[in-house]
This record gives sequence, structure tokens and C-alpha cells, in this order.
Amino acid sequence: MEEQSLNRIRVALAEKNKSNKWLAEQIGVSVITMSRWVNNRMQPSLDQLVKMAKALDIDVTELINRTKE
Repeated sequence: MEEQSLNRIRVALAEKNKSNKWLAEQIGVSVITMSRWVNNRMQPSLDQLVKMAKALDIDVTELINRTKE
């Protein structure tokens, strides 16, 4: 299975059992914006990625680096 297009934000949310809405509220963006990021329609800034990582209690590199097997 090709995982190149797998969205790391979506994966992190699933691993933490959190919703788009929850993360949007935590970092102060709209649910629509979060949905666009999770669906790869837009890309968040590095500052937003740092905020997401803090809210999810993960290292920001988990949202940037693709997992290699």
C-alpha cells in the first residue's frame, strides 16, 4: 500500500483518539481550516505545526517526517 499521501496530522489524531474539532479548538483555528489541513487541501505553517504538536503531546517531527519502514 502506498503511504506517500498519508496525512501525518490525521495519523496523529487517530493515534491520540482526538478529533479535528478538538485540535482546532486547542490551537485556535476554525474546524474548516483544520479539515483542509487534514485533507491536504492546505498546508499549515510551521508555527501551527508546533502548536499542534504541543496540543497532541508529540514531537513536531512526527507531523513533518514521513514514516519509513
